[in-house]
Amino acid sequence: MSHIYIYSPSSAVRDKAAYRRGVARLKALGHEVEIDEAALSTHMRFAGDDATRLAAIGRAAASGADVALISRGGYGLTRILGELPFKKITKAIEGGTRFVGLSDFTALQMALLAKTGAGTWAGPALGEDFGAEAPDDIMEACFDDLLIGQGEGAGWRLPASDLPSMKPGKADAEPALRIRSATLWGGNLNVICSLVGTPYLPAITGGILFLEDTNEHPYRVERQLTQLLNAGILGRQKAVLMGSFNRFKLVPGYDRGFKLQTVVDWLRTQTRTPVFTGLPFGHVPTKVLLPVGQKVDLMVEGRDALIYWG
Repeated sequence: MSHIYIYSPSSAVRDKAAYRRGVARLKALGHEVEIDEAALSTHMRFAGDDATRLAAIGRAAASGADVALISRGGYGLTRILGELPFKKITKAIEGGTRFVGLSDFTALQMALLAKTGAGTWAGPALGEDFGAEAPDDIMEACFDDLLIGQGEGAGWRLPASDLPSMKPGKADAEPALRIRSATLWGGNLNVICSLVGTPYLPAITGGILFLEDTNEHPYRVERQLTQLLNAGILGRQKAVLMGSFNRFKLVPGYDRGFKLQTVVDWLRTQTRTPVFTGLPFGHVPTKVLLPVGQKVDLMVEGRDALIYWG
C-alpha cells in the first residue's frame, strides 16, 4: 500500500464525477489516499487563489506521501513560479516523495529542475487518468512500477512515417541510434515555450527533450517548435521525442494538406537533432511515466525505441 497525496496546483476541478472515480479507483487498488483540504477549491478558473494553491503545494511537500499526484492540469502554475517553495519540494523529493503530473504541471517541473536540479515524474493526473470510466492498463502498470520502485524504462514502436528520416541500421549489428546518459526533460510544448527567456527553463545541453500538447492546431505546434528551434534549444539536444498531439481539428479546403506530419517533416529539415514520434505520453489514456531530470539512455533500432534508466 502506498500513500498518495492529491492536490490541485492549477485549474479548478470541474469534472467532479471523474475526480470521485479517481479517488475511489486508487483506494480500490489498495492505496492510502490523502486529499488536500483545498483540492476542490475554486477561484475564477483556478483551484483557489494563488496563495491557496501555493499552500497546497507546500502541504503536498510536507505530507510525507510516496506520491504527490495532481488532480488535473489546465493553467495556473506559471503565475506562481517565483513563489514556489523550492526548498520544501526538494526536501520532500530527497525524502522519497515522487511528484507526478503532466500538462500545466510541466511549469513546476521545469522550474524545479532549473532552480534545484531535483527530479520529478511526468505521468498521470487523478481525474483524467484514474478517473476515466475504464483506466488504461498500461498507465496503471507504469504507475505501479513507480510505486514499487521497479520502473526501468519505456519502449514503443515508432510509426512508419519515422523511417525515411532514419539512417538504416545494419542487420544483426549495432542499433541505428544509441544515446547514453542524457538528461530527460520536457513536457507540455505550450508551457515549455512560455518559459523561454525566463529563469524557470533549465539550460540543458545534450539532453533528450520530450514534448506533447493537446487542442493545438498543427500550425500552432509548428510556431511553438520554431520558437524552440530559433532559441537554439532543439539544436542543443541529442534527440527530440514527440508524444501525443491531439484533439485538434483540421480545416478542409484551408489547411490543404497541412497536418501534423507536415510539421514533423519540416522540422527534420531544420535541425540535425534526431526527431522521433509516437512516444506514448500526453493527453491520451495510454501513457508511460517518465523521469524528468534523470539521466537516461535512448536506443532506436529499426522501428523499436526504448528509453531506460536506473
